Amino acid sequence: VPQKGVLFSGTIDSNLKFGGDHITDADVQKAAEIAQAADFISAKAEGFASPIAQGGSNVSGGQKQRLSIARAIAKHPQIYLFDDSFSALDYKTDVALRRALKAETGSATVIIVAQRISTVLHANQIIVLDEGRIVGKGTHAQLMESCPEYREIARSQLSQKELNLQKEDA
Repeated sequence: VPQKGVLFSGTIDSNLKFGGDHITDADVQKAAEIAQAADFISAKAEGFASPIAQGGSNVSGGQKQRLSIARAIAKHPQIYLFDDSFSALDYKTDVALRRALKAETGSATVIIVAQRISTVLHANQIIVLDEGRIVGKGTHAQLMESCPEYREIARSQLSQKELNLQKEDA
């Protein structure tokens, strides 16, 4: 899923089933719930049959992103690659989506490219890049100890309370 969500002209349903003929209505519904898109879809008079304009110009940026994420989830891939896909989402939606996604993708490989520490905080492994070079690799707690670049980003993005909570989790 790219950073900028991509939608195609058609309906919400046709966009979410774009990944293949094997995707069922139940897959689409579950994917929409995981991607935190079910509420805004059900609020539309036509629900999943609601039209999507070319490029998704008739939905908000966050809605477009959630539909793009739902399309990937509906396909049930073995590998998920989210390229800063959560950046258009507010913090609360980001947290809810990642929690639901984790429950769904237990047997899959999930790679998340992110600029927000909170998006990768609980990852099994975080790789820190600086100008294209790997400068750190490990868990959040390990990187807080060993990687000055990561520590600087974390301190600029997380509150002291969040930083302290992470120490307690370790």
